[in-house]
Parts: sequence; structure tokens; C-alpha cells
Amino acid sequence: MSASILFAAAQMNAVMGDFAANARRILEAVHAAQRAGADALITPELALSGYPPEDLVLRPDFLAASDAALLKLAGEAREIAPDLVLIVGHPANYEGQRWNCASVFAPGQPPAVYRKMRLPNHSVFDEMRYFSPGNTPLAFGIKGVSCGLAICEDVWDAQLPLALRAMGAKLLLTLNASPCHAGKQSLRERTLASRVRETAMPALYANLVGGQDELVFDGASFALNCSGAAVARLPQFEEGLMLTVYRQGDFFPADSGQKPAEILLGEEEIWRALVLSLRDYVEKNRFPGVLLGLSGGIDSALCLCLAVDALGAKRVRAVMMPSPYTAAMSLEDSRALAKNLGVHYDEIPLAPAMRVFDELLTPPFARLPPSALSDATAENIQARARGVLLMALSHKTGALVLTTGNKSEMAVGYCTLYGDMAGGFAPLKDVEKTRVYRLARYRNRRDPACSPIPENVLLRPPSAELAPGQTDQDHLPPYEILDAIVEGHMTRNLSAAQLIASGLPQDAVRKVLRLLYRSEYKRRQAPVGPRITTRAFGKDWRVPITQHYGDFG
Repeated sequence: MSASILFAAAQMNAVMGDFAANARRILEAVHAAQRAGADALITPELALSGYPPEDLVLRPDFLAASDAALLKLAGEAREIAPDLVLIVGHPANYEGQRWNCASVFAPGQPPAVYRKMRLPNHSVFDEMRYFSPGNTPLAFGIKGVSCGLAICEDVWDAQLPLALRAMGAKLLLTLNASPCHAGKQSLRERTLASRVRETAMPALYANLVGGQDELVFDGASFALNCSGAAVARLPQFEEGLMLTVYRQGDFFPADSGQKPAEILLGEEEIWRALVLSLRDYVEKNRFPGVLLGLSGGIDSALCLCLAVDALGAKRVRAVMMPSPYTAAMSLEDSRALAKNLGVHYDEIPLAPAMRVFDELLTPPFARLPPSALSDATAENIQARARGVLLMALSHKTGALVLTTGNKSEMAVGYCTLYGDMAGGFAPLKDVEKTRVYRLARYRNRRDPACSPIPENVLLRPPSAELAPGQTDQDHLPPYEILDAIVEGHMTRNLSAAQLIASGLPQDAVRKVLRLLYRSEYKRRQAPVGPRITTRAFGKDWRVPITQHYGDFG
């Protein structure tokens, strides 16, 4: 009779560097696994430290703290569940080198340590800066069944799984810290299904959940049977414990009525990612709440909805700062939005500040020759005055200022340094303008009894309202064209010639790419924001500020 093994996978939200708190989360999972009668518990990649630890892992004291926490955790887990096999992801320093490890604590056996072999060094990953690659596969026994161990990138090609199969492994256990982007879960499952078919080993995938600076981990831990079909899957963007049983050479649901959670798609997936990222950034950095400037436009309206969904209305403050160019409609829509969402709302007229700046700057400006930039100078003063007011409120209340700019604006520098870019977190930093509209309509559909965003906001032309009659399209191509250019160049690395050959207007391509590279100095000073595409400004996008390649005139 073949062995039956009940596996538990802890989908946990780690706090970077808080070894005690992360160990407590793991011990809570140990308790839950024990109550469920599990034989083994697997945690995500670097669950004990958080992922990615970046330069913290270069500190010897950080690694020593990890070692001490791991030793303490193993002892406490053994007291709680003496027969449980515990598999923990953690960083370590062995033999003078740093490793991304998974340690196996089995009853009556010395700990076995696996060192991640394939270190990702692309997109947002730079593990080769921090860790040495391991060179020894690890298979270990549970109830007489050989289990192969892998860590995240190890399963994105067949080399390690095939080596484990050759060693006699019957199933594959994978610890992961896989950040999400739109559609990532289907890609993960297709990739692991390929490993399953290549090795004839069913596989279990335990993933991290939560926000860490610009990365968002969506969880969605899952188990695939020998045909590559999911027999278990935890919900995305939530902590949880997944149970699945191995018997007769395959994975099965732990309960006959258990169904895998649905994979989120489209706007729902993106919304949940943005909400979790914002909530974790505020909570983990111990801010009491957030505040943001309302403009009457769609970007600030969407940010306010995100903030309320993430934190609740009581922890959110909206400030409308009308200038002489602010339309009456913008004031009415801002008041309606704040009322619909139940947030604290202030109005601070900007005209007095504008008069003071005008008085201060008139004498020195009078000594300068006329400039075509004079209008932009006045517009930027308005934006910066708003930034000063928001930051003053932030200092007085402790609340984090949210900037409301989107990816399209960040791409072409349609934003003001120390003005609308002043803040600590940018929820829409990786959300292009066309997706902003889709998300706004999605959020309104979720609350049809009281659609929070007024219809006027969705229908009127986008405008910074820094000058009479101003609209975004006075200076920029239509957002559908702008977003197509940015996506093609950033995500697919298409040249100007290729973008033009694809049917995009030549003048728009040259203008957008010129602005894209000339605005890099601004983006280097922008606040962090969540990554939800395959290439975002930040870790994904690293171009020199000073460079002459691709001068688009």
C-alpha cells in the first residue's frame, strides 16, 4: 500500500527583516498544519526574512539574526508538532558565502539544507549580486517517499527537476517569492505544468503574498497533479494555508469538496494588487493614514478609491486646492466624490499663495529676457504650491502623501518635480492612462448603488487645469497612441522605426520617445509605486540620465 502524505503550504505575508514576526507567522501555520493532521509544512522563499532583502543580506549581523531566528523557530515548531516535517525558506552564510536556502527539519534527523541553484538576474531580480548559486540538488524522504526541493527560478527550466527525478524523487516541492504582474498566475501554472509533464512528477508551489516596496506578491499557491491540472489553489492577495494530499503517485484535493480558487483576471486582478500594495506600504511603514490632493480629475479620483478600499475612509484625507483656473465642475465633482466615499475633505484656495509667489518673483523675472517657458513657470509654481500644502499637512498629521500621477504621465514627464510628484507613494505609477479609465469604471461597477466616481470625471477631457482651457492633448498625443508607443518601446523594446512601421504616427513616436528619455531625471526622483506590468519604471527600467543614444530631435 502506497504512502499517503498530507502537505500544507503556508501562503504568508512576510515583513522585511522582522524575523520575530515572520517566525510567529510560520509558527501559526505550524499550529494550523498540526490541527489539520498535516505531515509536512512548506513556506515560501525567504519566508523568514522577507523577499527581496537586497543590501540587507550583505550585512553579517542580518544573516546572524536569520540563523538565530531559524534555530529558535525549529525548536519551537518541534514542541508544537513533533512529527511534522517543516521546510523553511531563509538566507544564510555558509563557508563565507551567502545563500538563498530552504532548510528541511524532519523528526529525528539533522536539518538538510538546499541552496538555490538558479539565481535570477533579470527584470526586477538581481540575486547574483547577493547570493552564490548552489550546485547540489536535494531530495529527502517523507514516509518513504522521495521529495525533490526547488526554489522559485529553479523550476523555470527543466534542468533541476530532471536531475531530481533522476535521483528518484517522486514529487516536486517549490518555495517561491514570485511577484505578480497582469496575467502572471497563468504563466506560472503553464511553466510548472511543463515541468510536471517532463518529469512525470506532480508539483506543489508555495508563494509569498503581500506588498514590498514596488513589488506585489499575489500568493495563489497551487498544486498540480501528474496531468498538469490544478487540484488546489489558494485565493490571490490573501494569506492562507493550502492542504493537498499525495497518494498513489499523485496530488489530490485534501477534501473531496475542495475546489481550486479562481484565477483573477483583468481589472479585478490589478485592483486587488494595487489595494494590497498600498495597504502594506502604509501598514508596514507604520503610517497612521494617507492624504492626497483632489483635482476633479480621474487619476486623483481613482487614487482616493484605492486608498479607501485599502485603509478605510477614516484613515484617508482628501484636499482640494482650487486655483483661478479650476473649473466649477472640478470642485463639484471633488465634493461629490469625497462625500460618496465618506472621507475627510478640505478645500484650500491657492490664489493667496499664487499672489505671494508673483510678488516675490516679479523683480527678478523683470531683469530676465522674455522666455517661451514663462507659462510653464507659472503652471509649475501652482503645482509646487500644492505640494508644499500637502507636505505641511503630512508633517502635522503623520499621514503619507499619495501622488496621483499615472504611468503615461511619468513616461513623458507630464508632471512637476516637487509639485504633483511630491509624496511618498504613487499608487498609479505603473498604470497607464487608458487602464486608469478601465479601473475607474470597474470600481464604479463594484458599487452600483452609489458609484463613487461621478460620471463627469469619466467623460470630460483630462486636464491639469493650470491655465485657461487647458487639456492634456494640447501637449500630448491621444492617450491611446501614447500608451501604445510606451508599451511597445518599454515592454517589447521596439525601436522608433519599428513603432512607425506598426502604424503609429511618426510625429507622435518621435515626440513621445524624446520626452521619455529626457524625463528620466524626473523619474529618478519619483516616489515608489506598485509594479503591475512586465516592465515598470523603477527596478525594471534602468537607463542613463545622461546619454545621447536615440536622439529623436
